[in-house]
Amino acid sequence: MSRLGRSFGFLLSSTALSNLADGVLKVGAPLLAVSYTRSPAQVALVGAAATLPWLLFALPAGALADRLDRRRIMVVADVLRAGVLVAASALAWLGLMNLWVMLAAVLLASVAEVLADTSAQSVLPMAVAPEGLTRANGRLQSAQMIGNEFAGSPVAGVLVTLLPAAVFGGPALLYGVAGLLLLGMRGSYRQAGTRQPMARDIARDIGEALRWLWSQRFLRSLALAAGTLNFASAAYWGVFVLWLVGDESRFGLEPSAYGLMLTVFAAGAVAGSLVSERVTGVLGEGRTLIGMWLLNALLHLVPLFVPVTWLLYPTALLWGVSGAAANVLVISTRQRLIPAALLGRVNAAYRLIGMGGMPVGAALGGVVAETAGLPVVFVGAVVVSVVAIGLLWRVVHDRISAPLTSQPTIPDISRSR
Repeated sequence: MSRLGRSFGFLLSSTALSNLADGVLKVGAPLLAVSYTRSPAQVALVGAAATLPWLLFALPAGALADRLDRRRIMVVADVLRAGVLVAASALAWLGLMNLWVMLAAVLLASVAEVLADTSAQSVLPMAVAPEGLTRANGRLQSAQMIGNEFAGSPVAGVLVTLLPAAVFGGPALLYGVAGLLLLGMRGSYRQAGTRQPMARDIARDIGEALRWLWSQRFLRSLALAAGTLNFASAAYWGVFVLWLVGDESRFGLEPSAYGLMLTVFAAGAVAGSLVSERVTGVLGEGRTLIGMWLLNALLHLVPLFVPVTWLLYPTALLWGVSGAAANVLVISTRQRLIPAALLGRVNAAYRLIGMGGMPVGAALGGVVAETAGLPVVFVGAVVVSVVAIGLLWRVVHDRISAPLTSQPTIPDISRSR
């Protein structure tokens, strides 16, 4: 950590705590929803509420990240999330929590998450040297997975059973401490030469970012592929808990066992994020990306066709390894290719395409599961994923022996400002 600098140390610590909060909330909310209803459509609304803000607010968040101090945006977002969840915890403690109140809390917290995560990906290149980006992203990914899955999942499983109010109160405390840690990052994290944001300027900035991203064939194709994969994943995972948890499910797991499976998933993700650079060095960036995404997609058929409880755990381990290894490569590639002056906005535009379909996927998965059954959702999600990966392969196969980052010279966009 010392080679990456003091500021990165604070960023890493804050990331670890905020993602632990994310993990408790991400797992705890669907498990609480199952206690309120067994309707696939209603349970899927939790995933839709968690991802809908990416569709609505990603672009404005990116524009703000390019005009304001990115660290301060993250601090404010953590404070907002803490406040919302303190209120939700109080309602749960008073016995006033229900599915719809919970959905509102998840939605509001996710709006703040869009602001925090957009700025976090844009602040990293300002906190570490360019040659340290892949290593720093690997460590951040490890911290994210340890918090989101490795620690957050089992904690959420226990809290849902013993103290439901803490599913909201615990994350509120963690977000507050994460925001305080960010204050330890020295210096300014505002892009040089920017002006105070105005509605007209932000609209122009968003348009500029969208045009630039669409002009880059590789990044455009990568964003569309990621968006399709996330759409399919949201449909799958939005109702997957119904396949695993409860007496009426195919597996009949307890909430704690579901949390354990996600912990194993996180262990694999930590390993995948740490070895991504080495695997890429051996296989090349193109083969690593396509291979890991394809493996991840096909593994999602295992719980459907081989519904054996013990097999869930090695499957979850490989989900984590393959998904995280690909994710580190994708994030590092974007950070190297996108000009510094556009980083916040183009990252946001990319994530709008990449994550904007997730609420639609979650909602659609719930409707299809309600009418046609859970297996149809699972098989459909895998088929859609494989098709998307195949289309991306057509873009990268000609450059398979060269790094993905060997793109044509980035065009000068200063005149358009």
